[in-house]
Amino acid sequence: MQFGIFYEHQIPRPWDERDEHKLFQDAIEQVELADRLGIDYAWEVEHHFLEEYSHSSAPEVFLAACSQRTQRIRLGHGIVLMPPAYNHPARVAERIATLDIVSNGRVEWGTGESSSRIELEGFGVHPDQKRDMWEEAVRETARMMDSSPYPGFEGKYFSMPHRNIVPKPVQKPHPPIWVACSNRETIKMAARMGIGALTFAFVDAEEASHWVDEYYTTFKNECEPIGRAVNPNIAMVTGFMCHEDSDTAVQRGLQGFQFFGYGLQHYYGTGTHLPGEFNIWDDFVKNGPKQQGPTGCIGNPEQVRKTLEIYESAGVDQVVFIQQGGNNKHEHIKESLELFSETVLPEFKARHDASSQRKTEELAPYVEAANQRIPPIEPISPNPPVDSYPVMMEKLGIPQDPAQRRSSILALLGAEPDPGDDD
Repeated sequence: MQFGIFYEHQIPRPWDERDEHKLFQDAIEQVELADRLGIDYAWEVEHHFLEEYSHSSAPEVFLAACSQRTQRIRLGHGIVLMPPAYNHPARVAERIATLDIVSNGRVEWGTGESSSRIELEGFGVHPDQKRDMWEEAVRETARMMDSSPYPGFEGKYFSMPHRNIVPKPVQKPHPPIWVACSNRETIKMAARMGIGALTFAFVDAEEASHWVDEYYTTFKNECEPIGRAVNPNIAMVTGFMCHEDSDTAVQRGLQGFQFFGYGLQHYYGTGTHLPGEFNIWDDFVKNGPKQQGPTGCIGNPEQVRKTLEIYESAGVDQVVFIQQGGNNKHEHIKESLELFSETVLPEFKARHDASSQRKTEELAPYVEAANQRIPPIEPISPNPPVDSYPVMMEKLGIPQDPAQRRSSILALLGAEPDPGDDD
């Protein structure tokens, strides 16, 4: 089993003009530390307008910065919002490939759609269409990275002519694809499409085996890949803070994790938000859960170890730690990572290679069968050239002189010029 750290870039009110700067610089330092300690993944969300809960609206910039301060840690989009109104598929393909190049092939391409009104309506994404938008965009973005040139596409939610999307990623045909999952049905969908399940349902360790079994059973029996390669993996997100004293771990980490959940519910479930004015932190302090004892991976090393062993025995491929939540302190996050790497991580690393090899051998025939179901990208025949505007106008007989150009265009269109229009 491997481990990741997860970033929303939370910053509860009140804040001043330097707080966001410190938040991002601290997070980069934490990722740099995690890389040195042997943590395997750093995941970064994409959210828009979710003040206090997530100030991470440009994850590709943050991950690119991390790529230059690290050597081996995988850099995960957790996730890219894929409906085209958020991000045009060609721009996603360009950004993913560029990040893969500058990181020397360390990108994980997580995908999602959001279900928050603040985000969806801010970009004009219809909630009833967002899943279909996601599916269309993911499939075509993968094709863009795997084709030279991309043959073009006429779709329901976006269309574009044939173009060669450059640059191409280091990882071929594209970085591993994941999707954010909040329930068991989404996890089964991920398995059917041959992509990793990045689960945000905060599953108890004891429940994890049911989710894992369903995922891999579905992958083996029903996989029809959405991408150009499969990525059978399941990651689960949990709270994290490790200290030799369990009470100190709770005091340092539990409230931040609880605020994470409270902010999530505010924007996605129970809240009414007034942009720029509503104070989620004050509302959380007044109405949110109060601190209790150790939970998840918040506790002393032995408590953390026991929880992780349950995930490991369930077959979870990766556990992702939410450490940066609420008002959790930078120095406590670093101390927690260091203690975890000294006392818990080595034994899991020692077991990982052998278990990973067993998994690879078990899934090999199913992966091969799934890859055989990936449809070929049909080339364009013939490949039509694209004239520059001056060449196109010359072929159409349109004068280059601006004074003559408009009348010629109107004539071609069969329209009469407006006598009062001097433009």
